[in-house]
Amino acid sequence: MNKEKIKLFLVDDDAVFLKSLEIEFLQHADFIIETYTTGELCMKHLSHNPDVIILDYHLDGIDKNAMNGIETLDKIKAYNQDIPVVMLSSQDKIDVAISCMHHRAFDYVVKSETAFVRLQKIITTIFRYKKMEKTLNWYMERM
Repeated sequence: MNKEKIKLFLVDDDAVFLKSLEIEFLQHADFIIETYTTGELCMKHLSHNPDVIILDYHLDGIDKNAMNGIETLDKIKAYNQDIPVVMLSSQDKIDVAISCMHHRAFDYVVKSETAFVRLQKIITTIFRYKKMEKTLNWYMERM
């Protein structure tokens, strides 16, 4: 059975966290991963058609004038509203999570020792939804 690899964009200005997240994903599943340290770089490469984007909330550690995560999220959704974006932040504040959801993030994960496990579960959920959507579309076309 030939399974297509999931293309995952990881966007975070914390180089150490970004690399550790990339390593975790590569060790536990068969992904194609592209990493970016700014929202601007992520936007420049959206034509690579990621299946999922994991996006840091702040994104201003390298360049204080860089787009933050919410601005990047808005631009991703303007480019293609169907790309699922999971927001990632060290902020454990409900208002931050709510703000992300209002901007059409698929989910919000707090950076912690359990973040990777949560991200894996979310990606699995995203692909269950996509599979259900394809099945529903197939049935609707035949009605």
